[in-house]
Amino acid sequence: MPKAQARHILVPSEAECAKLKKEIEAGAKFADIAKKHSKCPSGREGGNLGEFGPGQMVPEFDTVVFSAPVGKVQGPVKTQFGYHLIEVTKRA
Repeated sequence: MPKAQARHILVPSEAECAKLKKEIEAGAKFADIAKKHSKCPSGREGGNLGEFGPGQMVPEFDTVVFSAPVGKVQGPVKTQFGYHLIEVTKRA
């Protein structure tokens, strides 16, 4: 069964999500942005979600994590929780 490791930033609006993505693309560190802005408890850990398999996250999240290139920030991705920036850090 495939496994992935990812980190994310969760915010309430698509506009805020897009703004944070631009900051990361301009050189801001993903973990620093997560600690400062993410509404998920994982933000304290730089957005790190650890390792998980398919079906352990909501479908929209799963789709990105198991198909996106490793190391490239994806998003905004809308889920029932809000808008996410997602970075796959490892996939096996």
